[in-house]
Amino acid sequence: MYTFSSKLKTFAFVMMALGLVGIAFGFLTAPKTIEDVEKILADSHHGGHHTEAVAHESHEEHAAVATHHEEAKTETVVADSLKTENDTVAAAVPVAADHHDNHKAEAAHGHDHAGADAHAEHQEHLEHVLHQLQNKPWAALYVACIFFMLISVGVLAFYAIQWAAQAGWSPVLFRVMEGITSYLLPGSIIFFILLVASGMHLNHLFVWMDPEVVKHDELIQGKQGFLNVPFFLIRAAIFLAGWNLYRYFSRKNSIAQDNANDDSFYKKNFKLAAGFLVFFIVTESIASWDWIMSVDPHWYSTLFGWYVFASFFVSGITTIAFVTLYLKSKGYLEHVNTSHIHDLAKFMFGISVFWTYLWFSQFMLMWYSNIPEEVTYFITRIENYKLPFFGMLALNFVFPILILINTDFKRLSWVVVMAGLLILTGHYIDFFNMIMPATVGDQWFIGVSEIGSLMFFFGLFIVVVFTALTKAPLLAKRNPLIEESKHFHY
Repeated sequence: MYTFSSKLKTFAFVMMALGLVGIAFGFLTAPKTIEDVEKILADSHHGGHHTEAVAHESHEEHAAVATHHEEAKTETVVADSLKTENDTVAAAVPVAADHHDNHKAEAAHGHDHAGADAHAEHQEHLEHVLHQLQNKPWAALYVACIFFMLISVGVLAFYAIQWAAQAGWSPVLFRVMEGITSYLLPGSIIFFILLVASGMHLNHLFVWMDPEVVKHDELIQGKQGFLNVPFFLIRAAIFLAGWNLYRYFSRKNSIAQDNANDDSFYKKNFKLAAGFLVFFIVTESIASWDWIMSVDPHWYSTLFGWYVFASFFVSGITTIAFVTLYLKSKGYLEHVNTSHIHDLAKFMFGISVFWTYLWFSQFMLMWYSNIPEEVTYFITRIENYKLPFFGMLALNFVFPILILINTDFKRLSWVVVMAGLLILTGHYIDFFNMIMPATVGDQWFIGVSEIGSLMFFFGLFIVVVFTALTKAPLLAKRNPLIEESKHFHY
């Protein structure tokens, strides 16, 4: 039986405590009024550019008004020069004067109108930035929450695949996978609370939830049959409940099989896994539309469900490798050998290539077709998120390929750990890139909110996963394929 070390437990609780402080600090320091935003913008690079733009517009407006005044003066001079003894011609003078007065009035009115428009536009911009900066701690919390929850979902899918495929190499890792999937329940509860908070308008993560926005947006109005708060939350509850129920029963059957006299629980898990995978394929795709793609309700991609799946699936497999190597280093999992690590590393390598294929397919087709509704998604990210956008490609594709392409390297623990750190970092940034541009615009930076959220969920993940590992033996001893798995060599 595994014993949760006091050092690791202390580390996890310290991470959670510091993370909570960071999350609280992010919410407390978020701007509350437009005046706060003006102060922030005045001290920022973005604020400087905006001020210059407004000043330039105002200068042009003043120049136009001045030109109008000069034209009025010229007309008056001409009228004065044409003045003669003739009463008819003399009568033109007051007419010209009246015309001059009218010009003066029109110029003054135009100046006031332009100034009012500029002021209204400036106030609208400040209000928009206020929403973005208020969204920032919420978005940071949301990204970290969904990332760690989906890691456990990715492991659950991988676990179900092993059962359905009756894989002979992986049963020695089943208890590791079951331990990681134990995070799904608390992760789901926190995530659902965040979705409810969005539905209650405590934040602006999902713009389609704002009635004022929907009122003036015909495209979102056309999607209201699907994108409405009650149906959105009902779908989320069904998806999360279904995934958690499969996790509960598969874990229960797996442990029961240890003390069984036949393979009945093994057969139950085989059938359960096959049914779950059908349910999962459908629900995962819809969940990716709901929870990630709908933050950009004007944009859509037909392969987005697969893209998101590849991202959290490879993250989940990487986490299995990390936990396995940690337990191995502490003297546990004596039957796990370099061939098991090699197979995990092969999946890390293969799914990284698969993710890149999906990323390129989505990007290349949309960029080449240059349809405004599609390409805007990438333009926003390339212009405002250049470093995380292109850095993610290097972390998720270039480095894992270079590190793991060699067969011998896949058997070296330190190489797998190095590649895994790059993969997990890269895919967190991938989720960051998918969610942040639509929720905080160009007001992003990795600050206290982002780091605090990551620390909290990382600490919670460690506590839940390693506590679950203490609840049952680390070897599924009665699994029919356990002997094959023990002696697996590649």
